[in-house]
Amino acid sequence: MADKAKETAVEEKKTAKTTKKAAVKTTGAKAKADKPAKAKKEETETVEETVAEVAKTEKPQEEVSLKESNPEKFLSDFNWHNYEEGIDPIDDGKLEEFEKLVAANFVDTLDDEVVEGEVVYISDRDAIIDINAKSEGVVSLNEFRYNPGLKVGDKVEVLIDVREDSTGQLILSHRKARTIKAWDRVNAAHDEGTIVNGFVKCRTKGGMIVDVFGIEAFLPGSQIDVKPIRDYDIYVGKTMEFKVVKINHEFKNVVVSHKALIEADIEEQKKEIIGQLEKGQVLEGVVKNITSYGVFVDLGGVDGLVHITDLSWSRINHPNEIVELDQKLNVVILDFDEDKTRIQLGLKQLNAHPWDALGDELKVGDKVLGKVVVIADYGAFIEVAEGVEGLIHVSEMSWSTHLRSAQDFVNVGDKIEAQVLTLDREERKMSLGIKQLTPDPWTDITKKYPVGSTHKGIVRNFTNFGVFVELEEGIDGLIYISDLSWTKKIKHPSEFTNISDTLEVVVLELDVEGRKLSLGHKQTTENPWDKYEDEFAVGTKHTAAIDEMVDKGAVINFNEDISAFVPTRHLEKEDGNNLKKGEEAEFQIIEFNKEFKKVVASHMAIHKEEEAKIVKQAAKKQAAQAEEAKPTLGDANSKLQELKDKMDGKKK
Repeated sequence: MADKAKETAVEEKKTAKTTKKAAVKTTGAKAKADKPAKAKKEETETVEETVAEVAKTEKPQEEVSLKESNPEKFLSDFNWHNYEEGIDPIDDGKLEEFEKLVAANFVDTLDDEVVEGEVVYISDRDAIIDINAKSEGVVSLNEFRYNPGLKVGDKVEVLIDVREDSTGQLILSHRKARTIKAWDRVNAAHDEGTIVNGFVKCRTKGGMIVDVFGIEAFLPGSQIDVKPIRDYDIYVGKTMEFKVVKINHEFKNVVVSHKALIEADIEEQKKEIIGQLEKGQVLEGVVKNITSYGVFVDLGGVDGLVHITDLSWSRINHPNEIVELDQKLNVVILDFDEDKTRIQLGLKQLNAHPWDALGDELKVGDKVLGKVVVIADYGAFIEVAEGVEGLIHVSEMSWSTHLRSAQDFVNVGDKIEAQVLTLDREERKMSLGIKQLTPDPWTDITKKYPVGSTHKGIVRNFTNFGVFVELEEGIDGLIYISDLSWTKKIKHPSEFTNISDTLEVVVLELDVEGRKLSLGHKQTTENPWDKYEDEFAVGTKHTAAIDEMVDKGAVINFNEDISAFVPTRHLEKEDGNNLKKGEEAEFQIIEFNKEFKKVVASHMAIHKEEEAKIVKQAAKKQAAQAEEAKPTLGDANSKLQELKDKMDGKKK
């Protein structure tokens, strides 16, 4: 029983000590902040008075009287736990009253909840914020760098960062609260399409970084203005209006646009301007952008394109040769689509076409001086006057029938003289020629290159059927593949000669009207088949090695000119096996055709012929022996006579 009383006394003592600690904590924050805060509000004073009253104890008198009156009961009910912890007993009614005052006057310091507080004191490093909690909170002044004008009495949003640090201090965060509220505001601005203010902090790759409600948002360069921006730095440090156009919640990315705010106004202006457009109308505009294919011109809220071909009557390589950015110029409306969203403009159309100013004195056959402006595979364009061009086709650059590239004759920028071949003023077309300025080499072709004459030419080109050889500029001849060699079987001319090689040729045929020349190369040497006709006649025998195995036989070379084909069955040797590549043997010519340059040989015929001779000799010998064994006619007559005599004797 004594133990139970001891426990009761200890518990009462612990309860009293806890109540005392709560009262001390209420004013602890003031002492931590170097005691700079003013006196608490009336509610706080009331709580302190209540705590003081609760701290007062009347128990000792009761305990003394109970101890004196009934020691045994006192010991049995004594709370030894409270006694050991130093907790004084407090009346339950007083505790309930204290809890009601706390609930009515102080906020609950929950995590992740943004509350509004008042700045009550500012030191060199911190700001003391009263959020109507049990104690004031501390926020570092670094979190208010964006607001250098912070002063006592300002309302600020804070988040409970640490409810109680090691010293019992309440730590608040204005930066975190500002971030949470900022995301709420940004999402609301995006969903509702409202306009927000942002501070352009710096330039980055592809755009700008903008501070919106304390969040760093990205402003793409294409969303700064409706026209291209060439100098981003002029926007740094400015506060501008934006529209939130995209939010990535996963990566916490925000994209804003200033262009979106002014597009609506521009659309209204465009509708008004476009509604008044007409073809042929001349308007003043400003060069907005220059590309390789044309120029975009701002007509006052609506853009039009001047294609590079509509900038000047003369050929130009790039639009910047004619115009420059921000240049004011007059343009004419050439065309636009049904919705009038694409407007085609012209600049050169404001001046008369150069063909209209071309003098009437220019006619076919005249010589003109011009500059090469464009080269194509089929020819070159020559500017004979500003905006007036003529085409020299590659066939009109040389008398040669062997066509080459125009670059072989002229280069861009060359000044050349040419002759007018055709002239069409209505179609504004002109064809020119430069070969006409030199004599036609075919004029006296029969004298220079008669049939049978021998000349030297340069190989210019190959075809599958022959070689083109240039005898002189403008005089080309063709050597058919069959006229390249007497003996070699050529599948393609490249096997026999190379481009730019010099060949000796003989004129075989001449067509003056068709401007065609037939040449031959093998005709410059004697036909070896004439002398080989007797040497390799049918039946002659020659020794050679198998040079190459081919389909259905083999090839042997008797010399540089004569090659022979040996059919497979004629490769058989005396032992029954066939000859192989590299084996040397004796062959017999079984076919020789000079016209088709064909020679066929056989090895089998050699030993078959020997066999035939042996058989023939054996048969002859056998026949001779048989002949010797036969009786002669005289012998027969004598025997017959003898037989007759016997028969006559018998008769007798």
